[in-house]
Order: sequence, then C-alpha cells, then structure tokens
Amino acid sequence: MPRSIAAMEAAAPSPHVRRTGIPLGRLFGFPVQLNWSVLVLAGLVTLLYGQTAGYLVGFGFVVLLLVSVLLHELGHALIARRFGIGVRGITLEIVGGYTEMERDTPSPQVELLVSLAGPAVSLALGVAAATISGVLPSGTSVRQVFFLAAAANLIVAFFNLLPGLPLDGGRALRAVVWAVSGDQARGTLVAARCGQVVGVATAVGASLLYLVERLSMFGLMFMLLVALTLWQGAAGSVRMARMARRVPLIDVDQLARPLLSVPTGTPLAEAERRVAESGTPQATVAVTDSSGQLSALVHEQAAAAVPPERRPWVTVDAVARQATQWRTVPAGLRGAEALAALQADPAGEYLVTAGATVVGVLHAADVAALLRRGEGR
Repeated sequence: MPRSIAAMEAAAPSPHVRRTGIPLGRLFGFPVQLNWSVLVLAGLVTLLYGQTAGYLVGFGFVVLLLVSVLLHELGHALIARRFGIGVRGITLEIVGGYTEMERDTPSPQVELLVSLAGPAVSLALGVAAATISGVLPSGTSVRQVFFLAAAANLIVAFFNLLPGLPLDGGRALRAVVWAVSGDQARGTLVAARCGQVVGVATAVGASLLYLVERLSMFGLMFMLLVALTLWQGAAGSVRMARMARRVPLIDVDQLARPLLSVPTGTPLAEAERRVAESGTPQATVAVTDSSGQLSALVHEQAAAAVPPERRPWVTVDAVARQATQWRTVPAGLRGAEALAALQADPAGEYLVTAGATVVGVLHAADVAALLRRGEGR
C-alpha cells in the first residue's frame, strides 16, 4: 500500500523520519528495508506449519510471501516513478508493506494507476503460483508452498481492493471521488470513513469465524491486528483530509509575527517590557547593530530559559541568533504554495522577507496549529 509523506502534518517543525528496520539493499534503485516485526511473524508461521507439514513448508511460504509483498510494493513504486513521483523506499511490515513517496499524486488519474498497480501484481503472482502448483506432483512440500503462496497473493489482491483507506482500493475510491467532485480532500474523507467501516467489519468477521471454529487463535489475533492497522490508518487519513481543507487558509503575511527592534546590548528584561507595552505580545525581538541594521533575532526558547531574576543582567545578544542563520520564506505566499515552501525546507521558524527587508517571523507551529484547528470537526 503506498503511503505519501506529503501529509499535512509535514507543516510541523520536524520533518518526517522513516521508521528504522533491517536494510535489504536496493531494487531498481529503491531502498528496501524489513521491519523487525516481520521476524516475529516469520518465526510464528514457520513453527505453526512445522507442527503439520514440516518447518521447510512454513519457511518456504514465509519467503515467498515476503517476495510477493515486495513485488506488490514495487508495482506501486515503478508506476509512481513513471509519473515523476519520487520514492524514498519500500518497507516490509508484519501486516504487509508500504511504499514511501515524496509527494502526493498530482491527479486522480495518476492516483488510480498507482493504487491499482500493487493489486495487479499480486493478482498476477497468485495466478502464476496457482499454475505452478497445478503442474507439480501432488503431495509434495514444494507444491504445498506454491499453493499457499497462490492463496496468499489472491487474498492480498482482493483484500487490498476493498474500498477504504489505507488499502489500495481506498486510494482508488479516493481517486474516483476526487475526479467527480474535483476535491481531493473530499475523496480522502470518503475513502477514510469507508476504511474505518472495513476495519470494523474485518474485526467482526474474524471474531465470528473464530466462534464457529473456522479460524484459529493465531488467525484471529493476526486479523485483529490487521483490523487495528486499518482503523488507525483510516483515522489518520480523516485527520489529514480535515487539515487539507484548511490549507487555503494559510497566509504567510497574516501568520508572521511582527518584529520589535531593540539596539544591541539591550537587557532582556527591558526588551520584554517593550514587547508588553507594544500591544503585540507575540512580537519577535529583533536586535539591531550600531547602524540600525537588523543583525540578529531573539530566540524565544533561549530567552524563556533565562531565570526572571537574571533577565535584567542578560542582554538580548546572549539569547539571539544571527539573522543569517534563519531560513527564509518570501512574503505573499498563500495556501498550497506556502505549505509546499515550508515542506521543501523544514524548520521551526522562518524570516518572512520582502526583497531584502525582513517583515516578520513565521513559526511552523503556528501553521500546524492553523491546520489542526479543524481536526475536531
């Protein structure tokens, strides 16, 4: 299942960091890693089949399943690359895998193609494994391994096509709603709600199968884990869709905090007094040199760390950062253009500039707060 890192949460100060795992190298240029949880699943499945058909069958099935999941994700990655979408890597997990893309798909048509590529690969692998199983001698371990691989791939293909995020079918549904309504956020919200329904249905269905003794305890626990993963992924997509609807409200000029200039050597307590009297308590203190030019800005966290009784004796210079050390964004940016600029160069604060003039300071936390303001609705 493809997962994009270009979610609205990227407006927060820290950039997205990939989860750590076991690096497996590169495939077609894509970094591939194995989540540690897969080792647990591999051990359990191997032991489970070892009780009946020998450890070799269980181990062979795990290997073919991991290869199948890798090829499924490779299908997403190759189609994404075909349309110019960068791929950071592929990760194999205990309940499948995901392809980490650098940005969202640019259109519903591309979204549909990328989302269906994985299930198409799994369907082809399932048919191929079933064909191989059919021509092998009956009663052999190799035939059983290919039969299990065929069943697993066909189940993965059809399950992934269920219409709910974060499944591939959910992305396909989002693409359809997006194409019809012209609103990507609406498509995400509809597909995410359907994903929550699929998660609940999976949990209920697995529990019923266990009660009528059609599913083992191991199978029940695994399916409940799948259901929980689906619910969490869908809930995250709901939050993302709500934030996406607030992206047009981003206005760098309005969110930028004003500057209050004080000369170099000013005591921190005096600077704070001037801020309080200015009527703009969120103003950033700008330190000017002897010629009146901006040279540094007081860093809020550093200033807050100074004990109140020390602030009359500590100058603003001691808690300031040189202006050249701050990242910048141009004034006038709004909406998706502003968000893209912040995501391209993540930082906690930015100088808002109009030409060579600094007109304010933009805090990434203020942007994130604006986006998250709609999460509860």
